[in-house]
Order: sequence, then structure tokens, then C-alpha cells
Amino acid sequence: MTIGVGGSTAEAELAKLASMRGEVPAITDEDRRARIAQAQALMREQGVDALWLDVSASLTYFTGLRLRRSERLHGAVLPAKGDLVYLSPAFEREKLLTMITLPGEIACWEEHEDPTALVTDSLRDLGLASGTVGIDEATPFATFDGLRRAGNAYDFVNGAAITGACRARKSVREIALMQTAKNITLEAHKAAARIMREGIATTEVQAFLVEAHKRLGAEGPPAFNIVLFGEATAYPHGVPYPQTLKDGDMVLIDVGAPIDGYLSDITRSYVFGTPSARQRQIWNLEKEAQAAAFAAAQIGARCEDVDAAARRVIEAAGFGPGYAVPGLPHRTGHGIGLEVHEVPYLVKGDRTVLAPGMTFSNEPMICIYGEFGVRLEDHFHMTEQGPRWFTQPAHSVDDPFGYER
Repeated sequence: MTIGVGGSTAEAELAKLASMRGEVPAITDEDRRARIAQAQALMREQGVDALWLDVSASLTYFTGLRLRRSERLHGAVLPAKGDLVYLSPAFEREKLLTMITLPGEIACWEEHEDPTALVTDSLRDLGLASGTVGIDEATPFATFDGLRRAGNAYDFVNGAAITGACRARKSVREIALMQTAKNITLEAHKAAARIMREGIATTEVQAFLVEAHKRLGAEGPPAFNIVLFGEATAYPHGVPYPQTLKDGDMVLIDVGAPIDGYLSDITRSYVFGTPSARQRQIWNLEKEAQAAAFAAAQIGARCEDVDAAARRVIEAAGFGPGYAVPGLPHRTGHGIGLEVHEVPYLVKGDRTVLAPGMTFSNEPMICIYGEFGVRLEDHFHMTEQGPRWFTQPAHSVDDPFGYER
């Protein structure tokens, strides 16, 4: 199906959309208790006595709390043994009581007090007068600096070895939530392709994608919403100005939205009208590189092996080498879950061994500045038998969504 032939209106397409959410299995407190037990076992193995969880995806992962970061310190201390201790401004305590579902004391600080001192006081109340404290890698420097000044009896280490190790391997429920999110986003992509017309603005398509995700049952608006036309498609994260669509333009849409906090992230590139020989060549090369990355993602392989496989295809066609443009200027993929970009990464130097439950994007984009770019992004999860797609890759440059198969 040539994009732009038999186009539809935004209103007509939105009227067709209905929720795809269905009966999605929620993350339970039992799941979170198992996560905490895993983290505590890792802490004991690594000699970490407690873990500070700032307002972050890791706090949500372990406790279920979804808090908005502000200048006032919130968070939790997870000891290697025992229950959580929640940290809160005193005036927020009653609200926090309505939100927490896992047991734990609430330590409060008043507006004139140093909240980072309260963290170290809480450690002492747990019987930890000294020791090693892991720090959530998402902790702002100002908070860490306060912890360091207030807790000079402690050794502070990066907590990513604990949080990342727990979050990298997803459970069956997590994968089901991600599958639903990705199904929704792919359907929104298909609808967006049908409204393409000459003169449409990127901002119009972005607004359409917001409403489409809402009608399809996403938890909230897209966490990111990149729509690019023509030469702007060569820039991986877009440009700070809108474009209008012309015949022969490459179109790139990269969008994703959450289900119970778990995100989708799918990119489609296609041509409005009839692809040129150059566009067809690069699109097919991108598809070949994506397939090579998927084939390399086997149990026991390393993350960097997947990146190398995609890069070999692109470099063999005369692009690159390395990150040079024209070519692939960034990593082949990233982990995904409660955050769009999570460890581990499909990139040179990441020697993490692929294991069941890991989830990744696969997006070895080809950028040609001044002309166009092509990114085909789908995600896969690792099973005992190897990689499995969440969404099937784009079919062809002439029929990207496989309508004519």
C-alpha cells in the first residue's frame, strides 16, 4: 500500500479506534516483595548494607509508589535485612499513608530541616552506624552531596549493580504489560499512516497520535512523540521546528506510551508516495541490519555482539565505519521497561550476557544528513529459546504495515 493513496481523515480514523487494553495482569504486592527479596539477596552478596531509592523508576519498581520529583526529598531506604523505611516531608505523611501498600516506617522531616540528615538518621535507627550504602543511580547530585556530608561514617556506592540487575530481567507479567503497550502503539502507527496527505504538518500528526493512544487504551499520553518529514528524518531525535509533508518525503514516526507504567517504543519509516531508488536501497539496508541484530541476539551472546552484527551489515554497504555518518551514529538498541532507556544496552563495550527476560529495542538507524534517515524500531524479549519479537518488523518499503500480504 503506497502511503498517501486512498488516504483518510483524522476524524474518520479516530472514530475506528477502540481500547485494546483488555485484561492486563497488574503488578502485585507479591511481585514487589519478590523484587525486594532479590535486591536484598544481591545486597548481601555485594556487601551493601542498605539501598537509597530516590524518586525514580526504581522506587516504583520496588514499592509501587509513583511520585513526582520536586525540591522536597521523598524516597525510601531498603536495608539488606528488614522492612522499608519511607522518607517524606512531614506535611505529606498522611497522603503517603494512602499510597503505600508495603509495610515500613515513615520517617518525616520538617520544612526547616535537612532531609538528607534524616536518611542517615534512619540508617542509624536500623542499627547501621556505619557500612556501605548503595545510591539509586537516578539520585540528583544535590541529594547525594547532602547524603555524603551527613553520612561521613558510610561508604557510598552506585546502586545500579542492584537496581539494574533486578530490573533487567522482566517477569511474565511485565512482558505482558509491555506487549499490550506495543500492540497499542503499532495500531496508532497504522492509523497515522492512513491520514498522511500532502501539506499535513508534523504537529498535526503528533496531536493525532496523542488522541489515538488515548482511544486505544494507553495509560497516558505518549511519553515521547517524534514525527519527522523529509531531510529532518536524518536526525535521530528530531529537529526543533515543524515540517509539512511533500510528495516523495521520507516519514519517520517514533512514539510510545505506557500501560501500568511499562512503555512501548516503536519507530516506522516509510515514503509518502513512490520511493526513489535511493530511498528503497537505504530502507532495505536498514531492514537487513535490524534482522542481523535479531539473529545475533541469542542466549549467551553479549549485548555488544548484537550491535556488531547490525553494524557489519551497514559497513559492508559502504557506510560508517563506526559511528561515522552516513551510517549508524548511535547504539543498536536499549533495554526498556518502566523507562524508555534502561540497562543493558546493545552497544560496543556492554558485555552483559543475554539472558531470558531481558527486553530490548532493535533500531540500527541509518542517517544521511542532508537527505533523509531510516529507522525501523521494534522490540524483542529474550526467551530460553532465543529472541522473540513483541511486534513484527515492517514488511517492505512499499507496504510497511503488511496490508497486501
